[in-house]
Amino acid sequence: MNRPYGAVDVSANMKGAVSKASAQKILVSLAEKGELVQKTYGKTTFFVANQDRIESIAAEKIASIEAEIKTIEAENTSLALQVKAYSAELGKLRSTPTDAELESRIQGTQAAINAALSRLEPLRSGTPIISPEDREQVQAEWLKWRAEWMRRKKVDGPERHLTEKDRFWQVLTETMRPQEAESLAEELGIEWDSGEHVALERSAIHNRKANNVLKRKRSDM
Repeated sequence: MNRPYGAVDVSANMKGAVSKASAQKILVSLAEKGELVQKTYGKTTFFVANQDRIESIAAEKIASIEAEIKTIEAENTSLALQVKAYSAELGKLRSTPTDAELESRIQGTQAAINAALSRLEPLRSGTPIISPEDREQVQAEWLKWRAEWMRRKKVDGPERHLTEKDRFWQVLTETMRPQEAESLAEELGIEWDSGEHVALERSAIHNRKANNVLKRKRSDM
């Protein structure tokens, strides 16, 4: 380029490899040899290429160089696309499990299949999973604790949206502020039904068990 340069510019462009003072000496030396033209503006000295020593380039050669530049740019674009495609392919290959990893996954899957088959085998052979006695015992336990749960629900709080004014807890806390009622419930160790309890109460199994009890009681009468 034909723009003027000073010793500071040269030193900065060379990342400090050449000091400002050394650059100044070199530039002055080149100017004395006629390689550069030295120009002073105030206290600052600049150097430019000596235009008289620059070889003139024919128009045909300039056109040839420009054509070569375009060819190289096209090749660079093509190579950049190839690099992008190869990088994507490399990414896929790196994410693909190795033979050892595949073998480990296959073994894990086979172990899971074998475990599932071992659990299915009793069903296929007709072996009872639970005996009638065990089933009756489980049902008896369910009815026992369901009855206890329903009994405790009679002592309820405002969180259950009560409609009957004569329930014990409402009568006990109707003159209290909500904070006082909560403090009393915590002190007495009262626990309200969780979301799981509410879901169970509304589920089909809850109503089915209750209906079964009524049917049995009627059949026993």
